[in-house]
Amino acid sequence: MKLLGISGTITGTKTKVIVEKVLEEVKKNHPEVEIELLDLKQFDVQFCDGRDPSTYTGDTKKVIDIVKEADFYVIGTPIFQGSLTGALKNLFDLVPPQDFRHKVMGFVATGGTYQHYLVIENQLKPIAGYLRAYVAPGSVYAHNDHFNKQNAIIDEDVLRRITSLSEEVVNMQKALNTTEKEYAAK
Repeated sequence: MKLLGISGTITGTKTKVIVEKVLEEVKKNHPEVEIELLDLKQFDVQFCDGRDPSTYTGDTKKVIDIVKEADFYVIGTPIFQGSLTGALKNLFDLVPPQDFRHKVMGFVATGGTYQHYLVIENQLKPIAGYLRAYVAPGSVYAHNDHFNKQNAIIDEDVLRRITSLSEEVVNMQKALNTTEKEYAAK
């Protein structure tokens, strides 16, 4: 099983810190899971222009392929103007919906107000529904107050939610794999 953590922003570091922490928890408790981090900041991704995704080249093709090859995801975004980042939305637009179908998604978000956690419920989960992905019931939202000046997570409740989300995505993916094997055996 391959878990892809996606830091869906080209600015800041807090979102990547949370995604990495979820991946660390998975690696610590489930060493059999292959882990990869996709930091959109490290790639020059073109805007989606409606063409066949297989015709993109360079970093854009590389990012599409990385997402396609994963079995499940932890997806993070900072919240800007009450919404997910354009970089993450562009990624969702670039990757064919069938590449997300029947895969588990766990969401993390960071923001400057306590109300921004609603973006996970009102925007990210509906996108996952459209893509026919399975969504982990929990999520992690971290406010600026949950980090110290070095952007390390200092809030114990956020750390507990990170651990919980890491278990949820792995257990859901394992259950789906078992169900698929049982279904195929019939």
